[in-house]
Amino acid sequence: MATSQTHLSAYNPEDLPDVTNKRFGIVVSQWNDEITNGLLAGAVETLQKAGVTEDRIFIWEVPGSFELVYGCAQMAKQKAPDAIIALGSVIRGETAHFDFVCSGVTQGITQLNTQLDLPVIFGVLTDDTLQQAQDRSGGRHGNKGIEAAVTAMKMTSFNP
Repeated sequence: MATSQTHLSAYNPEDLPDVTNKRFGIVVSQWNDEITNGLLAGAVETLQKAGVTEDRIFIWEVPGSFELVYGCAQMAKQKAPDAIIALGSVIRGETAHFDFVCSGVTQGITQLNTQLDLPVIFGVLTDDTLQQAQDRSGGRHGNKGIEAAVTAMKMTSFNP
């Protein structure tokens, strides 16, 4: 496994651009909220540590990961942030549903990145087990929400 020995939250704050005047959107899935709440907390805390004030962070909830694409598209139109972070968690079950949701969300966010004039960051966990999701949402492998926030901050430098 690619992240078996990796801590996702490690970053150097000195490597981040000045984002104090940037606006960030976060669209988070309510499904698997034990996981997505951890991702959200990590992302918000990381943005705030970098100097982004609460009034410059917009948080919208959508029912599931599949709905992240539409939520991100609408946030881009309505809030005009400098970057959007999509946070979700899809855990493999006994049917092909996992494959369809993961594929749709990945393709949808990829498409948004080519259509919108702002970065949309893929912060969606696609794990085989609940334990893997826990490990990546504040557990032993860190927090993918932190990684997504760091990526969002770095990507804003493309659109000063």
